Amino acid sequence: MSQAAIGRAVVTGGAGFVGSHLCGHLLDAGAEVVCIDNFATGSAENVRHLAGRTGFRTLEADVTHPLHVPGRVDTVFHLASAASPRDYLRLPVETLEAGSRGTRNVLDLAAEHGARTVLASTSEVYGDPLHHPQHESYWGNVNPVGPRSVYDEAKRYAEALTMAYHRAHGADVGIARIFNSYGPGMRPDDGRAIPTFIRQALAGEPITVCGDGMQTRSVCYVDDTVRGLIALAAADITGPVNIGSQHELSMHALAELVRAVCGSDSPVVHVGRPQDDPRFRRPDIALAARALGWWPLVPMEEGLRRTVEWFARARTEPEDRSAEPTAGRA
Repeated sequence: MSQAAIGRAVVTGGAGFVGSHLCGHLLDAGAEVVCIDNFATGSAENVRHLAGRTGFRTLEADVTHPLHVPGRVDTVFHLASAASPRDYLRLPVETLEAGSRGTRNVLDLAAEHGARTVLASTSEVYGDPLHHPQHESYWGNVNPVGPRSVYDEAKRYAEALTMAYHRAHGADVGIARIFNSYGPGMRPDDGRAIPTFIRQALAGEPITVCGDGMQTRSVCYVDDTVRGLIALAAADITGPVNIGSQHELSMHALAELVRAVCGSDSPVVHVGRPQDDPRFRRPDIALAARALGWWPLVPMEEGLRRTVEWFARARTEPEDRSAEPTAGRA
């Protein structure tokens, strides 16, 4: 499948953080885009700057109900889900339904149109991993009844259902396991580490790091994440494929880096660590490099600089946030 064959794309969760960036990149590549969102965690502001562009349409709908999109559909990107711990702990049942009923409805929509489905899964399927780095063949270490399970298990089920459709019905599918992404457009109150650290540093507040801060993450700039999703859509493999950065650093080191980029004097303080918080996270991206020709391009410091600049402008000119670029957690 060539990139041109992405053609007319449906993006569920298209008004979310990653989804809105994906919509913009697809438009830049010449695709038509139907953005579907129920705005439970996404925002119309995230795609307002796309509203006047040729080939872009927003459809307010909930993926847990049957989906109907008139006209041709070539590719369906399924990103609809709460993604930050703050959101999925607030919407636990809705998160599970987005991964179960929502995925079923997306697969049915794609089948109706003969379209390829790209499922945005997550590194959270690996849970608190016992293998490091995490390769796609690793089955994970997930607590199925813990508070984080509503997100972890929703995505694990979504992967299982996607592969069941592929095996039983010959559905054209691709599964991306997205590792932590960041960039312009994240909500300051998102609850994830980078927007929290930046908001606190810019406000001169203490930067709160959970636990001893030695747990690690590998964070990937959103433009790189989106390039990976588009590459998977244009490929002829099912995956799963890890999409993430191999630049691993501790949360304490990340807080210090954010403080330096912000030019802030905020102290770094430690608070309680959430239940089932993974100890480390770093993807093996050999498959993505080999099968998709993909790897991250934006250095950590450059991505943070762009993100901090966006947050700084948003603090002083909130009315302009919707005009910030798409083309510029899982």
